Amino acid sequence: MAEDKTELPDRLSLDPRSPYCDAEILKRGVGIRFNGQEKTNVEEYCVSEGWIRVSAGRSRDRYGNPMTLKLKGKVEPYIEPSLGETQDGEAPEG
Repeated sequence: MAEDKTELPDRLSLDPRSPYCDAEILKRGVGIRFNGQEKTNVEEYCVSEGWIRVSAGRSRDRYGNPMTLKLKGKVEPYIEPSLGETQDGEAPEG
């Protein structure tokens, strides 16, 4: 079975106006492990600088964009496995 290892960028954003937004990678599903914990509310990340931006509840700025908090720590992005696959990219047995 051929392994499809896509290298994730150093920095990625969900905001389509950002120069760091990559729709092709986002379509595949990107997961973030931050300081060993799975995070589901990440708006943007940077591996080399060691930070993530997470939404701050339902707060909005004056332009209607979500307010974010910058958290520093160890950032580990990965491609989320599609349904029927395990973390190592293989289909489960049975």
